[in-house]
Amino acid sequence: MKHLRKCVLQLSAISALLLSLAACSEQLDSAAASTEKAQANSAVVSLDVYKSPTCGCCGKWMEHADASGFETLGHHPVDLNQFKIDKGITAPYQSCHTAVSQEGYVFEGHIPADIIHRFLANPPANALGLVVPGMPVGSPGMEVGSRQDEYAVLVLYKDGSDDIYEHIGSAQ
Repeated sequence: MKHLRKCVLQLSAISALLLSLAACSEQLDSAAASTEKAQANSAVVSLDVYKSPTCGCCGKWMEHADASGFETLGHHPVDLNQFKIDKGITAPYQSCHTAVSQEGYVFEGHIPADIIHRFLANPPANALGLVVPGMPVGSPGMEVGSRQDEYAVLVLYKDGSDDIYEHIGSAQ
């Protein structure tokens, strides 16, 4: 009987130890999940978007960017054209809105958000940012049914030159 009681006490102690370890493990898993969630939230990229207060397609582009992991904040400068020029975006490259990242990169026009994410992950040397001149139909914020115009996303360099960053549509 004494031996049985000793075995029961040992089993009880082992069970308590296992339950404690399991509870600690769940707390560690919960803490790890909270840390991962906080890191994911801190990875949200903010874009300041400079646009006309009356432009509807700019608002649609901002919704596209927000749905793709960006956090956009709209601004309405008195002289939007001069703002663009001050940022290095000359007339041939201009569109209706200019987004500026925290790092100072500019994103002119209706650029797909996934392309901006890729650019920010690995920006080319001496890049000012990306531009989609004009307002191509089918670009984010410029959707018209199923129509998709071909266009190029250009990388704009600080010296004013450009290069094709990516083709959109069938011209490749």
